[in-house]
Amino acid sequence: MSQYFHIHPDNPQPRLIKHALEIIHGGGVIAYPTDSSYALGCHMGDKAAIERIRRIRQLDDKHNFTLVCADLSVLGLYARVDNSTFRLLKAHTPGPYTFILNASREVPRMLLHPKRRTIGLRVPGNPIAQALLAQLGEPLMSVTLQMPGDDLPLFDPEVIRERLEKHIDLVIDGGHGGVAASTVVSLLDERSEVLRVGCGDPAPFQLD
Repeated sequence: MSQYFHIHPDNPQPRLIKHALEIIHGGGVIAYPTDSSYALGCHMGDKAAIERIRRIRQLDDKHNFTLVCADLSVLGLYARVDNSTFRLLKAHTPGPYTFILNASREVPRMLLHPKRRTIGLRVPGNPIAQALLAQLGEPLMSVTLQMPGDDLPLFDPEVIRERLEKHIDLVIDGGHGGVAASTVVSLLDERSEVLRVGCGDPAPFQLD
């Protein structure tokens, strides 16, 4: 049975954030709000928790997991980014974008695409997500909370609890989330390519 925390969307309570991190460090899987939709998250080095998320979402081994980072300095530890790419990232973070980048050696192998050393990286603006990341001190492994067969991500924390209370350890209620996932942009091979249009404006990354 999952726990359920009401956390203020603009001023997250430090006590509840600390408790949420204890659950993450204990191998837990959480549902939490981002600046797009709700997401499932766990400790990035916890193989058992990652496998639980795979089962919940029914993901194959080709799915690009995302490391949600507090800021660009953290992102830069987990991806190989040249100057032009860094400037592009700086202009559009924090925000509702997930960027596919070449992974550094800091990324656990189990999170990498099996054929390419790539990883999804994101810097959210959501205050609850930022509070979690600030105290965690490292990225949070995440995927969009969109269940198999559903057309849209789950956005109502009460519904999330009803559907997943036997499968995850914590639901963070930060109010209703968005009904669109992040926009996914590949920044590989010195070019940008929009792989999924979500709530982030794709125009800055589309070639004329």
